[in-house]
Amino acid sequence: MTLLIDDQTVRDSFDWKLAVEALRAAYAGDVSDSRYPDRSMARGDGTWLRTLTGVSADTGLMGAKLIAASMKARQASYLIPLFDENAELVALLDGQSITGIRTAATSAVAADLLAGPDELTVAVIGSGFEAKKHLRALASVRPIHSAVVWSPREESRLAFAEELSDLEFPITPADDAQSAVRAATLVICAARSHDESPTVIGEWFGPGTTVISVGSTLPEQREVDAELLDRAHVIVADMVNEVLHDTGDALAAAEAGVNLATKTISLAELVAGRRPGRTHPDQIVVYKSVGSAVQDIAVAAMCLAEARRNGSGVPLPISIPAVQK
Repeated sequence: MTLLIDDQTVRDSFDWKLAVEALRAAYAGDVSDSRYPDRSMARGDGTWLRTLTGVSADTGLMGAKLIAASMKARQASYLIPLFDENAELVALLDGQSITGIRTAATSAVAADLLAGPDELTVAVIGSGFEAKKHLRALASVRPIHSAVVWSPREESRLAFAEELSDLEFPITPADDAQSAVRAATLVICAARSHDESPTVIGEWFGPGTTVISVGSTLPEQREVDAELLDRAHVIVADMVNEVLHDTGDALAAAEAGVNLATKTISLAELVAGRRPGRTHPDQIVVYKSVGSAVQDIAVAAMCLAEARRNGSGVPLPISIPAVQK
């Protein structure tokens, strides 16, 4: 039986702590290139289709995430098929919410390992879907003293603080990005400018800051500047090759003469304890994410398990059987 899981069912089935546990287990296991190859991207005239594939070592599932985007229509669709070890299609999930929540949950895994032991003072740059999910994800794993939020529109900053007012710490709109960053021990960068110029500048960051950057995933996109990446003691990447060679931030840093390769490690190495992250309280450390099928499959599998447990989702009315080979 193939289960259809729409976006509302995904959100009803989702739990931050379960997602973080699933991601820790995934990254502590086998996430080799043979299981999770680099994403592929087909481009057309104002359209593109991105594909991320993976074979999980710990859930017994394999799958993909397909992202179809139309720049003309300014919209995108997300689809995640999951197959079992017998190549049977067990689920089709709307991947819209999974894309945001898996990114945030993975960032929480990284932040928990990279940030200092004290309560966090958080700055959030951006006030949209990713920014909101990141603050909720972080709050599920670490105590937060307070948070400030900055985005260009005052009404968006106020709406952010109101929507997340159920969290057990104060959230204050900031007057500008620089003052928000300077006061923080952890900075969540979850927005890009319309002209793709960096939204944060390296000189703003004080010693000991942990930075989460999720907004530059393509060569034409920018979020953090070269100075920040130069000042960073270590850069943790969910997909090292793609972060270094396919993101605008890393390409700009390389053009400025910053050697990122010598200080970039994989999230899997960090989670498994094979490479250290922060080794001194004053170091600036950065986690950069482009997204990975590791994350999509781990969180989709968690949502599938919860949907089955709750009796939610809709069985596919037709069969798409595996065939003998």
